Amino acid sequence: MAGSATVERGARQEEPSGPPLVRRLGGPRRLRMIIVLALAVALLGGGTVWVLYGSRWTKVEHVAVSGTDVLTPDQVREAAAVPVGSPLVSVDTDAIEARLRARLPRIGTVDVVRSWPHGIGLKVTERKPVLLIGKGSNFVEVDDKGVRFATVSQALKNVPLLELTLSASSSSGSGAASLRRFGEDRLVREAVKVADDVPAAVTRQIRALKVRSYDDISLELTDGRTVAWGSAEKGALKARTLGALMKASPAARHFDVSAPTAPASAGS
Repeated sequence: MAGSATVERGARQEEPSGPPLVRRLGGPRRLRMIIVLALAVALLGGGTVWVLYGSRWTKVEHVAVSGTDVLTPDQVREAAAVPVGSPLVSVDTDAIEARLRARLPRIGTVDVVRSWPHGIGLKVTERKPVLLIGKGSNFVEVDDKGVRFATVSQALKNVPLLELTLSASSSSGSGAASLRRFGEDRLVREAVKVADDVPAAVTRQIRALKVRSYDDISLELTDGRTVAWGSAEKGALKARTLGALMKASPAARHFDVSAPTAPASAGS
């Protein structure tokens, strides 16, 4: 029993002394270590904040632009309005992207990246025209999503014209009915689908792609030949059928693949 009492007194003597908080933290020595570590973390955090927000070492000094074709890097920089001189960490990259899309519709996608320690990178992908719509003496460029994104004064080579022969004022006719039911934007997208499905060898020969209604889309080739395509549905099958039909009737002037399982050709 005496030995047991001695052990208990020894254990009590080894318990940390001092206020309750000190005892809970394991004693004065451990408390000092915790305080030192906390101060170090605070100093490190404060230093990091100063480097990121207050130091001239991490402020925006230059804006790099890549991927432009028609646009110039200076046009992109001006539209982006990157706050040069601001802390790099505080730059709102989403706002820059939104400004570029709003001010330069030719931009299809843009990746805004921080380039530490002093730069902002703007990686641009421009929209490419697949069709042109006449507008007075100018031409509106249409991309592969049907988006009308720019107006140019000169028609681009190897980009077909899109002719919308629709009448919204007419109370009858398939063109007016299609316009009322689908709207012009939808009909433009249908034309884009056709342009995408036409065989590459034929695409290079298209002078104009004509839309009279949803179900009446046709091609006029540069040599005067014509192709009745119908709607944009079953485009892949129509493309294969047209390729075979042109090979089988090379002298024909008109091809009809609107019903691809029963194609026809005529003229010579």
